[in-house]
Amino acid sequence: MPDLKNKISMTLKDQRQQKLEMMQEYYSNSKSIVQQLSPFVYWAQTEKQITLKVELKDAKCLQIEFTSNAVNFKAKGYGARGLNEYQFYIEFYALINSEESCFRVFDSKIECIIKKSEKSWWPRLVATPQKPHWLKIDFDRWHIEDDTLDEKPRDIHQDYYREYERLQKEEIGYIKESTKTVYMVFYNFAQFIGFLYILCVICILYYRDGPDVISKTYEYVGNAMKFVQLLQFLEVLHPIFGYTKGSPLIPLAQVSGRNFVLFLMIEWEERMQTKPVVFYLFIIWSLVEVIRYPYYLTAIVKKPLAFLTWVRYTIWIPLYPMGILCEGIIILRNIPYFEETKRFSVEMPNQFNFAFDMPTFLKIYLLGFLLPGSYMLVTHMAKTRAMKLGKKRFIRAAKD
Repeated sequence: MPDLKNKISMTLKDQRQQKLEMMQEYYSNSKSIVQQLSPFVYWAQTEKQITLKVELKDAKCLQIEFTSNAVNFKAKGYGARGLNEYQFYIEFYALINSEESCFRVFDSKIECIIKKSEKSWWPRLVATPQKPHWLKIDFDRWHIEDDTLDEKPRDIHQDYYREYERLQKEEIGYIKESTKTVYMVFYNFAQFIGFLYILCVICILYYRDGPDVISKTYEYVGNAMKFVQLLQFLEVLHPIFGYTKGSPLIPLAQVSGRNFVLFLMIEWEERMQTKPVVFYLFIIWSLVEVIRYPYYLTAIVKKPLAFLTWVRYTIWIPLYPMGILCEGIIILRNIPYFEETKRFSVEMPNQFNFAFDMPTFLKIYLLGFLLPGSYMLVTHMAKTRAMKLGKKRFIRAAKD
């Protein structure tokens, strides 16, 4: 009997302890929910853009992040509940152009100008049919196109993807990723490993053998460099098939220029393979890529790192001009070699009645393609850096 009483008392204690823990957990969750305040947000649209007006006075510690399909807002200021920290997350009905979207800060409000990826009228702002209570229509700016507001059939998995991912994780223990995402992860990881291998081999050999290894760089890592550079032609196809955003022209120009130097200028001319400029060029290419591909990986898995983003869009400032200079030196040094060997040159007479002089082409390539192409590439990177690092993301205004 005493044992039975002890067991009953222990069971009652365990039940009381479980109830107490459940009450504490419920209280903590309720408290966290109460603390997450959202300001009133008024939205309007045109065919090209969305405008969000956030009612928050004297906003400080402002954090606004645009992604391809959402906006994440966090700031401290005077809102509907007085001076507090306010935040909200909106997943949009369709895709937006995150790079061209921006915001303006006024004394009494914050205004977000969000560019749509495609010109169209949205039947609603958010992806899900249910909108949050703090989201209102800005009738002062509202434009409507009645004929195009008929809602198209949508995938429920897309509208409720967060809930769908949570259920997947609960049911099978992990989240199933699309084939596109898996491929992009493997591609970027493989390229990172390839360029890291090249960089490590060069550094280890230089540490072991000193400057004597400079003339043997192509002998040791030339094949690996050719392999990863050929793989980069896939990056021209990625935007064409919708795997990445942007135009295929930028990667086409960059990859084609590199492979032109690697295969035609270095591979086909053995005397160039032992030049020190090849050593420096391979180091520059590898340094750029061992930072670029990890940045892409974090973007694919939606775990961006602020420091990695800053390095990605800063390290190119010294490395790109040095790489362009090395490529130009290689082409310039090859002109006498091609004049001597007549390689790739076609002389008259021939059955096609056609002449081609490779040294002349190299001179035209230097002046007509390499220099203008480098200017376009550097300008593109400068604009992208300004967008990514927030240099031109907002305009501070003192008055409404």
